[in-house]
Amino acid sequence: MTIDMLYSKLHRASVTDANLNYVGSITIDRELMDAAKLRVGQKVEIVNVNNGERFATYVIEGERGSKDMCLNGAAARKAEIGDIIIVIAYANMTLEEAESFKPHIVLLNSENEITGIKDYV
Repeated sequence: MTIDMLYSKLHRASVTDANLNYVGSITIDRELMDAAKLRVGQKVEIVNVNNGERFATYVIEGERGSKDMCLNGAAARKAEIGDIIIVIAYANMTLEEAESFKPHIVLLNSENEITGIKDYV
């Protein structure tokens, strides 16, 4: 048997842009992607702290160091610039893998700067 477990997250990121006319996805600064061990095209869940919206999309790479957190396409209707979001990635693993796995949590400030990284919930 396998279960879905928290793999990593960007905690309390600020939305920097919302581009309704883009094909879709969330653009994330490459530095933040690396810190959270996210990959281009990876499915993520977005939780909007400001309005309670919860939705899934996929990651596209933003310019390294830009601090971009841009919701694109239909996702742009789920948040406003300045909203606080949590970007969550899950991994499917066996029960044995889940016993020892430590999720990767990247803490951000209101400027999308990394303030800490934890390997636990």
